[in-house]
Amino acid sequence: MTRLDDNNYRTILEELYDGLYFVDHERKITFWNKAAERITGYRADEVLGSSCADNILVHVDDAGNNLCLNHCPLSATIQDRTPRSAHVYLHHKQGHRVPVSVRVTPLVDDQGKIIGAVELFSDLTNYQANELRVKELEQLALIDKLTQLANRRYLEQQLEKSVREFQRTNISFALYFFDIDHFKQINDNHGHDIGDEVLKFLSKTLIQNARPFDLYGRWGGEEFIAVIRNLNEDHLFSFGERLRTLIEQSYLELSKERLSVTVSIGGTLIQKDDSLDSLIKRADRLLYTSKKNGRNRLTVG
Repeated sequence: MTRLDDNNYRTILEELYDGLYFVDHERKITFWNKAAERITGYRADEVLGSSCADNILVHVDDAGNNLCLNHCPLSATIQDRTPRSAHVYLHHKQGHRVPVSVRVTPLVDDQGKIIGAVELFSDLTNYQANELRVKELEQLALIDKLTQLANRRYLEQQLEKSVREFQRTNISFALYFFDIDHFKQINDNHGHDIGDEVLKFLSKTLIQNARPFDLYGRWGGEEFIAVIRNLNEDHLFSFGERLRTLIEQSYLELSKERLSVTVSIGGTLIQKDDSLDSLIKRADRLLYTSKKNGRNRLTVG
């Protein structure tokens, strides 16, 4: 029987499609494969020797809780030897959030002593659907070039289509209208180039976490719209809160600081007597209620 040496094993780990990294018993990263580099944007030489507790990937859950500070699956597995799995959102080096499925397993030596843990994470982003969407929109000049989201012209077309479809078939959808809080201050304090980077990392967070039938677009300036199908009244708030917290937990790494942003959101479901104009006005009114009540919040109605 052929035996594999250490180089063979390392090659196998490096060529995995899923991201993989090892930590020692102090949670210092000792191995970081190529897929981990691709999924996170961080090279191995940027993370090896650092601790996952240093908030490199800043795993957060659906509620926006920082798992690297509390409830860390790696730390818990090192403590009790129990494998774990979870659906979380990691921080990409470019600032946006990436949805991943993580599996954590303890590492033991020949005597059965815990020496660390290994985390395998799978990228849940729908790359193919997003790439196809961008190509189609580019051909029709319906994409916002900076953010790679649908532009206002395309959003108006699709909203009009969705309203007519609802009137014919009663297939409901939700509309979220949101914008970046205090965006002018970001431009004033950091310059318009950084402002553009903020728009891009926010847009990537939306794209990376979108389902194939979700529509996100840039309405203008720092204003965005989300058109979400298969959503009922019970989930209108929870979906919008997930959107808000994912953006709040994303950040851009500058030379001396981490620049994060928040958004104010208005969310509503289409109603029986709605026109396109009344639907947009209601969502816009709910957005400004969020802004009036302190920003970084969602108002639904």
